[in-house]
Amino acid sequence: MMRRPLALLLSLALALPAPLPALAYDLPDLGDVAASELSPAAERRIGEQIISQIRWRDAAYLDDPEVEEYVDRLGHRLAAASNSPAQDFDFFVVRDPTLNAFALPGGYIGVHTGLLLAAQTESEFASVLGHEIAHVTQRHIAQIVGKQSQSAMLMVASLLVAVLAARSNSDVSQAAIAAGQAGAIQSQLGYTRSFEREADRVGLETLANAGLDVRGMPGFFERLQRNTRVYENNAPAYLRTHPLTSERIADMENRVTSMPYRQVPDSADFRFVRAKLRASAGQPAEAVKDLQDQLARTPRDEALEYGLGRALLRAGRLDEADQRVTALRRSAPASPWLEALAAEVRLARKDATGAARILEAAQKQFPASRSLSYALADARIQAGQAREAAAGVRRMIDTRNSDPRLWQLLSRAHAALGQRTAQHRAQAEVYVLRGSLPAAIEQLEIARKAGDGDFYELSAVDARMRELKQRLLEEKRER
Repeated sequence: MMRRPLALLLSLALALPAPLPALAYDLPDLGDVAASELSPAAERRIGEQIISQIRWRDAAYLDDPEVEEYVDRLGHRLAAASNSPAQDFDFFVVRDPTLNAFALPGGYIGVHTGLLLAAQTESEFASVLGHEIAHVTQRHIAQIVGKQSQSAMLMVASLLVAVLAARSNSDVSQAAIAAGQAGAIQSQLGYTRSFEREADRVGLETLANAGLDVRGMPGFFERLQRNTRVYENNAPAYLRTHPLTSERIADMENRVTSMPYRQVPDSADFRFVRAKLRASAGQPAEAVKDLQDQLARTPRDEALEYGLGRALLRAGRLDEADQRVTALRRSAPASPWLEALAAEVRLARKDATGAARILEAAQKQFPASRSLSYALADARIQAGQAREAAAGVRRMIDTRNSDPRLWQLLSRAHAALGQRTAQHRAQAEVYVLRGSLPAAIEQLEIARKAGDGDFYELSAVDARMRELKQRLLEEKRER
């Protein structure tokens, strides 16, 4: 079964005649919901619950810091230029070859890898992000579900979680039932045409304000429309959930003609992220051949060269990968993508110390790169430099204490040092950020009994445990 965009199952769920069976997952308490509109706080709670399931239970979630960092950076550039720059947004990537993007309640926006590969320019890709951002800022999801009862909204979350479970575990019977109901009313998926036109208009303004090429939006959607005849009844998910009409495209083109012309070259990051996704697709040998063929048509393209180096590494052809990335680092402009790949080659050669040296230099050159920070901490742990890794991660946590990757790295570093109290205390924060308070409390209990914490550390463990137990109790009372 083709995966469906999760956010748009909201309208589907509201059409179901009765609540779905209770699921094993905890669902958010929505509080008092106004009859006319779903409140921003309730919308965010729904989104937080759904994204927690995606990130920690859905095998399709792409846990790739480099790809996520690029999409997040471009998404926040657009969000800052939108008509609601104070709105919270979180961007993530789903490993799926179909062409799709979707907005969840509360400002969570997902992108399929297939969309990144289908867009011919960065402005085309940004146009879809801008369109989804507009669905959020215009509160289209809230308007879809706002007139429903609280029980119907909980049913929405239930259905979304059920479909997620079905994606990862075909044996989950309740999820299968939910997915079957979803298929029965496929025609009810999708935003209304008025919402789509409004998202087009607002999205175009966002593209222009962000300094991107507004022609990317009508160009991309027109190409999609031309290709629909190839798909017949199996059109890309984006076309099924975002009704595309000639009138919409004409309206976009008319608006674009009145806007200043701006030619915007693609960023190097856009080209590198696409090359990485190509290198990761299919079988390793097929990825190598695909990138070799592309380089034969487009020689001296550093992003494709990078992609081929990564594909060779994936195929276990370490000597060739090493030669290619070494040559690229000499000839191409400095890039965190190249430095990270060079470090990965070193790690594959069991040279963690060499990888750490490369990443230490790269971090000084590109201090804003989060993905390099993660890679450096990981390399240091593997190189027996766990103390340095822990110190570096703690400094980053001071400004990014809601980053679960950092807490996971800190836990690993303490484990490598044999510091069990600190290890489990850090792991507890990972579970907090995953939305699993019972597991977090269990980790703190293990930390309390580890026997190697001093008075101050154990006091901090006790205080955190009391806080989390109180939160858990309050959540149970609200259900």
